This record gives sequence, structure tokens and C-alpha cells, in this order.
Amino acid sequence: MEASEWERHPKDRKGWRVVPAVRRSVLRPWLVAWLGGSVLGVVNGAAREALYKDRVGGEAAHYISTATLLALLSLYMAKLQRRWPIPSSEEALRIGAAWTALTVGFEFGFGHYVAGDSWADLRAQYDVTDGKIWILVPLFMAIAPSAARRSHQ
Repeated sequence: MEASEWERHPKDRKGWRVVPAVRRSVLRPWLVAWLGGSVLGVVNGAAREALYKDRVGGEAAHYISTATLLALLSLYMAKLQRRWPIPSSEEALRIGAAWTALTVGFEFGFGHYVAGDSWADLRAQYDVTDGKIWILVPLFMAIAPSAARRSHQ
């Protein structure tokens, strides 16, 4: 057993125990990689506004940009899974929960404080009864790490 696979665990009275090295290191790079996902989201939104919203209309542009972002994020998470494999279902759920919280926090923070959108307008993007499908993005963020893990086993 390599020395890097051993660590002192404070709750273990006997001292040393084996802890898989990948288990200790995968959460941090995935959390940092969320920044890349947020860049994809911002670029996707800018492309929507600049390239096709006026041509297809706001509602169609909303659907197109949501689908485009989900496709881009799928490819991105597959790449992340190849680079930093998620070792367990529990770790995948933790990553998904963190990415979801970061995404919603970023959307509301950026949308309100930078873009100047009202809180009501931001909440309206989640109203499926009004035909909005943006809720798919945070839902996707919650389950995509698990899906990426399963598809690359």
C-alpha cells in the first residue's frame, strides 16, 4: 500500500486507516470546475441575446438556450468525469447538490446585482406553468454528476 493512501483520521482511536486517495481529492476539483460551467452559462446567455433572440422571439430563444446549455454541460461533465472520476454515488450526490446551490446562487446574485433583474423576474424564470423550462438547469446540475459517473464506469 502506498504512503499516499494512508492518513490520520481524528475520529479513529487506533490511529491510522486506509482512505482512498481519489476520495480525498475529487470534490475540490469538481467544485472549482463549476466555474467553467458558469462560464458556459454566461456565454450561452450572451449568444442567445446577440445571435437569435430577436429572430426567433423570447420564448423560443429561452427553449433553445436551455437545450443548448444542457448539451454543453453534458459534454463538460463527461470531460470532468474522465479527468477526475467520481468514486461513489454519495460523492456524486454531494457534487450535484453543491453545483445546484452554486448555480441558483450565481443566477440570482448575478441576475439581480449585475444584470439588474428584479427578484420577481428571476423567480419567474422557474415558473413552469408559464412555459418556462429554466428549472431544468438546476435539476440537471443535481443529477448530472451521478449520470456522468454511471456512464463512464
